[in-house]
Amino acid sequence: MLKTIEIKNRKAKHDYHFLQSFEAGIMLAGTEVKSIKAGHANLSDAYCFFNGGELWVHSLYIKEYQQGAYNNHDTRKDRKLLLNKSELKKLSKKAEDKGITIIPYRMFVNDRGFIKLEIYLAEGKKSYDKRETIKERDTTRELERTYRVR
Repeated sequence: MLKTIEIKNRKAKHDYHFLQSFEAGIMLAGTEVKSIKAGHANLSDAYCFFNGGELWVHSLYIKEYQQGAYNNHDTRKDRKLLLNKSELKKLSKKAEDKGITIIPYRMFVNDRGFIKLEIYLAEGKKSYDKRETIKERDTTRELERTYRVR
């Protein structure tokens, strides 16, 4: 049985309203792939940007592969995302709007063995929105506890 790899940016749901999702491939070196499949990656500080009509992810941390020797990669280099032209056009138009950003949320290995990055068009939450989210989560937790006790 294959070990499923899923690395999430859990902080993103707290900080952003997700508007639309996209699944993107990512260009990686061999040592990066091995390190990700070992579960050594972090999406918490990462964000996406356009450069020359291409979508790139910045500040995605992938730990150096332990057996990599001189072939090892830079841990926080910019990595190119692979999307269709129509998806790139749609993302670039929406990302130009004020307050809209592109956030990588989840990295996973698909059924064919390729590493994919789930990215979202997102709008930043205000502090009162964050408080509302916390309040809703606490009330649902309390309701679940009361139903569990009975």
